Amino acid sequence: MHYLICLLFLVTSWAACMKCHHHHHHHHSPHDHHEDSDTKPPVTVSESGEFRGGYNVTRHGRRFETYRGIRYAEPPLGELRFQPPVLITKYKEPVDASEDGPACPLPASPDYYVDEDCLTINVYTPLKKNRSKPLPVIFFIHAGGFYVMTGRSDLAGPHYLLDRDVVLVTINYRLGSLGFLSTGDALAPGNNGLKDQVAALKWVQRNIASFGGDPDNVTIAGCSAGSFSVLLHMVSPMSKGLFHKGISMSGSPIDKAPLKENLYDLAVKQAQLLNCPTDNSKVIIDCLKTKHWKELGDSLLGFYEFGFDPVLIWSPVVEKDFGQEKFLQVQPVDAVRDGHIQAVPYIVSQTKDEFFWMAFNPLQNETLRSKMNTDWESVAPISFQLPRDNLTYARYAARRLRTQYLHDKPLANDAESAANLGLLYADAIESLPVHRLANLMCRHSPHPVWYYEFTYIGAHSHYEDPVTKKPVGASHHDDLIYLFTLSYRFPSITDGPDGDAVDRLTAIWYNFARYGDPNPRDDTPELQGLNWPAMTPQKRTYLDFGKQLAIKENMKEERIPIWEELYPMRY
Repeated sequence: MHYLICLLFLVTSWAACMKCHHHHHHHHSPHDHHEDSDTKPPVTVSESGEFRGGYNVTRHGRRFETYRGIRYAEPPLGELRFQPPVLITKYKEPVDASEDGPACPLPASPDYYVDEDCLTINVYTPLKKNRSKPLPVIFFIHAGGFYVMTGRSDLAGPHYLLDRDVVLVTINYRLGSLGFLSTGDALAPGNNGLKDQVAALKWVQRNIASFGGDPDNVTIAGCSAGSFSVLLHMVSPMSKGLFHKGISMSGSPIDKAPLKENLYDLAVKQAQLLNCPTDNSKVIIDCLKTKHWKELGDSLLGFYEFGFDPVLIWSPVVEKDFGQEKFLQVQPVDAVRDGHIQAVPYIVSQTKDEFFWMAFNPLQNETLRSKMNTDWESVAPISFQLPRDNLTYARYAARRLRTQYLHDKPLANDAESAANLGLLYADAIESLPVHRLANLMCRHSPHPVWYYEFTYIGAHSHYEDPVTKKPVGASHHDDLIYLFTLSYRFPSITDGPDGDAVDRLTAIWYNFARYGDPNPRDDTPELQGLNWPAMTPQKRTYLDFGKQLAIKENMKEERIPIWEELYPMRY
């Protein structure tokens, strides 16, 4: 895994984490030593059962309760592999919720805790004596392209948000083929990873009141693939009534082309990678059911087509009707335009530089660079996720984008190529879909849409220059650094400018989770003077979240026209 470091943020994160933090499934976080050895662990009893947790301490020294590794659905093993989740409504025995459960299958070092029995939920809540009324619930859906990362406490630590009066919930959902196999027939209609998320939201509705949370005030929040998921829950009939506000950071399913109805080609690819027959969906699934989960998780690298491109491999599908409960029945863009959505107050964001660093991989690798130069028209549709159903048009679009972004100059391993190619990666993969999401929602949602651009560059970033070890941009995922402790990779933040960024961002989330409006209140002085209006189609206002907070208009819009011309969409 080590050669992956610094190449792909998703896999990078794993590689980096695997080298230093393999002991993490035994520890909650760097803060564990604050626990009082003489206190009995906290116990919560809900209608489903009894949960025995632990204690931890926030950044500002506040004690809170932790309940980790609770199964919310039956283990998706054996005959339940590739099937929708089965929600657990009753626990026969008291649940030991003292440690994180495993990551769902993904590539990881041998000493990282991974298992197919991974459908777990973590709940972090203030001490019972500090909860006078039901608290807003933040339900966080992790990033990772639907194929890596987890909701474990080393990737989504609670030590910043629990300084606020909220209940934080983080979850695992099935990844890769285990979560998103979709053959477009009754055997695998698709979206099981998203149905896992729905099961977890149902678990919250049943149980969260006992942990101090308000089941009538749930904010679903996610980054990247998690952000993509948040919008889909607004569109899905399965998620109706399970949440009340939404936050989408750097991810959107409203892209250059509609979502597919199946991912049959990926099912075939998965079968080939594990030496299974590919004659039809039945033999593919029957054979894949016999394989060890580790083989499925470790096969990720076989799905990349050019270096580490494309970033998005598995994705949600619009399900055809085979009598199953369907997570997604229509294209999200149509659902939003027709008003067939569970619209809620919504925060949408992106970072300034997003996937800029993906340019370094092909530029610094001579083989990939020369292939990009000589064979741009076949590589660009892979790397920039251009629809490939019409290859002639994809090649035309690739040529136009080359002129627009690279000024028709050959790529070299230099600063100019890195800047131009980096911008193309960032816009193609994130900035265009997020722009479309925000602009579509502010036109059709009856609720406000707040938009922000994360431009703050602190001590750390998901891409740090290999020589200086310093951040060079506000990269994809970087706002997570100021919301969660990411102990698999970054040190905890105490004070200084990074501490101020934590205070501001958690204040925004806290106000939004409470009131559906992120603007300052008397008890959030860190936001004093902020007046952040919701965006409208006529006045596309956004918050620039940098060293200071500033209100601006028309985020990145100078770069959108070429995309609207190549891939027109009706807003």
